Amino acid sequence: MIAALPIQLDRTSPVPLYHQLAEQLTAAITDGRLRPGDPFENEIGMSDRLNLSRPTVRRAISELVNQGLLVRRRGIGTTVANQMVHRKAELTSLYDDLAREGRTPHTEVLALDCAAHDERAATVLELPPGTPLVSIVRLRYADDLPLAIMRNWLPPTLADLSVEELVADGLYAVLRARGIRPTVARQRIGARNATADERRTLHMSKAEPLITMTRSAYAADGSPVEYGSHCYRADQYSVDVVVSER
Repeated sequence: MIAALPIQLDRTSPVPLYHQLAEQLTAAITDGRLRPGDPFENEIGMSDRLNLSRPTVRRAISELVNQGLLVRRRGIGTTVANQMVHRKAELTSLYDDLAREGRTPHTEVLALDCAAHDERAATVLELPPGTPLVSIVRLRYADDLPLAIMRNWLPPTLADLSVEELVADGLYAVLRARGIRPTVARQRIGARNATADERRTLHMSKAEPLITMTRSAYAADGSPVEYGSHCYRADQYSVDVVVSER
């Protein structure tokens, strides 16, 4: 049974009706009245119940779909999306972000190579081409859901890094424990289709996209600390950015 949420609209307000509706629907999801996987009231029923035009309701629902809060599936209808990780544009690790949001992070180390070669990573780390680097590939889970594949390259001074360290904590916590503190980073966010291997690893369908992020992190003195190339399930991950007028 699909519950009809109580909605209060102020038709005298300068705030558009679609925005008032979207705000109240968002609040119902974020405060737990609507749970991940719950079916969502259909557009026609909501239009009739609230005496709103279908384009107004459609626009409000589209706002939530674009935010990753609702998912439209053919043959199933609209449902509340699984819980997403909202990552602020600040220098934190995914491990810490998950823990802060009340999720249970855990890590599977897919590969650890202490003599890897990667020309681009060596350039970012300001090392000569051909320098053997520490290459790490990890699968990060949020609770029991595979969320991200994370590839990182580190300088050869960290060649004694162990799988046990990487499983026990986030990479930045491991680095800080060794006296290495990332303080600033340059990162690029993008999107692409997943490869067949990535779809299998992240339990994704062929139609679902990935969010990608590359990051070059530096210590306070400007020396490079690590280079990372990560991909995330787009239905489970978003980046929050605050912008201001120049």
